[in-house]
Amino acid sequence: MAEVVVEVIDLVKWFSDRQGRKIRVLDGVNIKVYEGETLVIMGGSGCGKSTLLNCMIGEYRPDEGHIKIFGRDITELDEFEMNEVRKKFGILFQSGALFNSMTVGENVALPLIEHSEIDPSIVNIIVTMKLEQVKMLPHRNKWPAQLSGGQKKRAGLARAIALDPQVLFYDEPSAGLDPVTVAAIDELIISLSKKLGVTSIVVTHDIGSAFRIADRMVMLHSGRVLKIGTKAEFNELRNKSEDELSGVDEKIIRQFLLGEGKGPLTDSEGLSEYEKLMITGFAV
Repeated sequence: MAEVVVEVIDLVKWFSDRQGRKIRVLDGVNIKVYEGETLVIMGGSGCGKSTLLNCMIGEYRPDEGHIKIFGRDITELDEFEMNEVRKKFGILFQSGALFNSMTVGENVALPLIEHSEIDPSIVNIIVTMKLEQVKMLPHRNKWPAQLSGGQKKRAGLARAIALDPQVLFYDEPSAGLDPVTVAAIDELIISLSKKLGVTSIVVTHDIGSAFRIADRMVMLHSGRVLKIGTKAEFNELRNKSEDELSGVDEKIIRQFLLGEGKGPLTDSEGLSEYEKLMITGFAV
């Protein structure tokens, strides 16, 4: 068995709405991520997947449960200790999160300058290598405002891998991109996983992308895990007829995978309070 790199144990997270009511966003989540795999976490808006990601990278502190990264329980670390752990993973944010006042090359160089002791004469070489890996070297001296959405994602990815992380977190990497660009980003994720040997955790609601890149998949709904399994297992469930489904959880998963408008996912009685608030404009 491969080593467990990231482990989420009985994770619970609450938020308050504008009226001060407590909303349970994550409800006892348990996930293991193994070394070298690509794990896709998927689900509809308001299911808790972005909150889960923010807990895993240490941005949110859970109210209950634990998260272990490389065997260290990050829920018990102070900010200095957490920053040491963060050096071992990279994050591609949904927007790319580039600094507009820096060129592409300067954005990629930033973590090397800020979080490593690499000699300045070597930084330029590493930036060149990382940009070449994501096919962005010709755009090195451009400003973020001069880039397309897909190019911003690639530049953000080059920055995320600058310190040679052991784990890469992706927050909705296909969001806002056309289908051709999405496919190109997916190929890049697959390529980097193989070439760098990193463990990848991808949060997405894009089913086509999920099935292209995943080794295993997690389906979240109403803050809880409905299913963890291989791509083949999810595909088998997707191809089942209505009569072959066992229980409401399988019906929810199948509806999501097929993108059908009718079913338990779109039945307001089946939504959590958080999901209802998300649909009506509440956001955390």
